[in-house]
Amino acid sequence: MRLGIDIGGTKTAAVALAETGELSDQVRMPTGFGAEAVVETALRTVERMAELSGIGQAAFSSIGIGIPGAVDTVTGRVAHAVNLGLEGLDLGPRLADRLGVDVRIENDVKAAALGAHHLLAAHGASAPSADRSMAYLNLGTGLAAGIVQGGRLLRGGHGVAGEIGHIPIDPAGELCGCGQRGCLETVASGSAIARMWPSEAELPARELFDRAEAGDAEAIRVRERFLSGVAAAVRLLVLTTDVDEVVIGGGLAALGDPLVDGTRRILNRWAADSAFLASLGLAERVRVIPLGFPAAAVGAALVGVAQWQKS
Repeated sequence: MRLGIDIGGTKTAAVALAETGELSDQVRMPTGFGAEAVVETALRTVERMAELSGIGQAAFSSIGIGIPGAVDTVTGRVAHAVNLGLEGLDLGPRLADRLGVDVRIENDVKAAALGAHHLLAAHGASAPSADRSMAYLNLGTGLAAGIVQGGRLLRGGHGVAGEIGHIPIDPAGELCGCGQRGCLETVASGSAIARMWPSEAELPARELFDRAEAGDAEAIRVRERFLSGVAAAVRLLVLTTDVDEVVIGGGLAALGDPLVDGTRRILNRWAADSAFLASLGLAERVRVIPLGFPAAAVGAALVGVAQWQKS
C-alpha cells in the first residue's frame, strides 16, 4: 500500500492507496506549528494509518507527502512554508530515518494536481487516456496551479512551474506578499476576497456570492472582480500550456456551480469579442473538482512512486 499525507496549515489528511487503486478511509488530524511539530504530526499520521490498515509502518511500499512551500523533490527539503513556521526542514530524510521507508516530498498544489488527474480519470469524469493534459487551479488563501502533461507532473527547471498567482496583471494594483504589485493572487484568492469583502461570516466567499445573487451592488462588483481574476487564470493556463482542461480545486472550489458558471460566463464574454479566444473554447475546458475528492492526499501517495518524480 502507498501512503499519501497532505500537510496543511491547520490540518493534515492521509489516505492509503492499494495496488488495485482502492482508497482507504481518510484520516484527519490537526497540524502542529514549527519544524518539530510538523515532523511529529507526520509520524502520528503514519502510525494511525498503519493501525487502520492493519500493517506495520515499515510495510508501506512508499510514503509521499504534499506540503506548502518551496520543495526540493530530490533532497526532500522544505523551505518558506510560512503558515507552518518552516524556514527550512529536511522533512524527507528525517521521516525516512525514523520510519525505515523512503519518503518523497512534493509541493501540495502539485501533489493535488496529480491526485485530481488520477481521481477524475478513475471516476470517468475525464477522458480515459492517461495522456490527457490537465491544469489544477488551486483557489485557496492564495492562488497557484499544478500541471500534468503526458501523464507526468510539470515542474520546470527550478520547480516553480504553475506559480501563476505571482504573475502581475495590474501595475497599479494591490501590493502582493511576494513584493510585486497587482499579482493575479491579489484579485483571485481567498485572501483577495477577504480584502475586497471584509466580513465576520464564517465563509466570506459564500456570503459574497449569496449577497451578489440577492442583488447587492457592492457584492456584485466584488464578485465580478474575483471571477474575472479566475477567468484570467484559466486563460493564462490555456495560452501557456494548452491543457485539455482546467480543474478548479482548493477551498474556494466549495462554491461549486456558481464559481464555475460565473467563470465560464466571463470567458464566453471575452470570446464574443475575440475570434482567437473563441477558437480556443476556454469555457468548455473549465470544471470544478467534485466535493469530497481527496486530491491532495491521493496525489501525495502517487508522488511516493519513482515514476512520478520525473518531469
